[in-house]
Order: sequence, then structure tokens, then C-alpha cells
Amino acid sequence: MADRQHHAHGEPVRPVATHRQAYTAAPASDSSTTLLRRVQTHAPNSTQVVGFLTLAVSGAVLLLLTGLTLTGAVVALIFLAPIALLTSPIWVPVAFALFVLAAAALSTCTFLIAAAAGGTWMYRYFTGRHPVGADRVDYARSRIADTASHVKDYAREYGGYLHSRAKDAAPGA
Repeated sequence: MADRQHHAHGEPVRPVATHRQAYTAAPASDSSTTLLRRVQTHAPNSTQVVGFLTLAVSGAVLLLLTGLTLTGAVVALIFLAPIALLTSPIWVPVAFALFVLAAAALSTCTFLIAAAAGGTWMYRYFTGRHPVGADRVDYARSRIADTASHVKDYAREYGGYLHSRAKDAAPGA
């Protein structure tokens, strides 16, 4: 009795069987009890069973719906393909005309938006509100004015040179 342990209530504690001891030979009545305990320890709980059943049912429903969809698409293709082939001389020009109309409408809308944005920018620029990029426009305008002034001065000098050269070539003119 010295090797037995007792709980606080005085009940003896049974030693826990190790993994090797669980598989050793036992009497026939103990083997069925041991097998039952092993099955119970590995059995899923009710939450796992419900989750597996939910997964199985939803998978089956989705597989059924996929099959129905694929079957419907094939049947529709079989029945509608001849109609599409027979009426294609009508549908191709209609589709082309719709494409051209859609492209024209989108282009018109884009050009109108761009014109409105440009008009708004010009209105702000000329009223002195300095919209984004106004400093670059002012710089470009000053560069163009300076270049025009230089070209004008150069033309006066060069034009006078050509005039004098023309008098030298034809003294009587």
C-alpha cells in the first residue's frame, strides 16, 4: 500500500496506462472495453459531425447547380447556334453600327468635357485667378514675345542689307 497514491478525499488513484501498456494482452472482457475507449477518444464530436454534414450537403448542391448550368448552356448553344448563323447577316451590320454609334457618343462626350475644362481654365486665367499652369503660360508668352522682337530686329538689319546689295547689283534700279 505504500506505493498507492490517494486523492484528497481518500480515493485511490489508478496509475495511467502508457501507450505500450494499452496494446498489451488483456483478458477478453477488458479488450472490448479498451477498444471501445479507443474508438470513443477518436470519434468526432457533434460540432464536427454537423460541420461535415453541412459541407457535404452544400458541396452536393453546388455540384448539382454546376451540372444544371453547364447542361443548360450546352442545350442553349445547340438550339440557338443555327438561329444565330441564319440571322448573322442582320446582326453583324447592326453590331457594327452600334459600335460606331457608341464610339461617336463617347468621343463627343470626351471632347465636350475637354472643351468645358479648357474654357473653365481660360476663364480663370483671364479673370486673374491664376489656375494651375498659369505661370508656365506666362513664361511661354514672354519667350514668344522676346523671340518675335529679336526676329523683327534681325529682319530689319538683314532686310536693309539685302536692299543695299540689290542696289549694288543693279545700279540703275
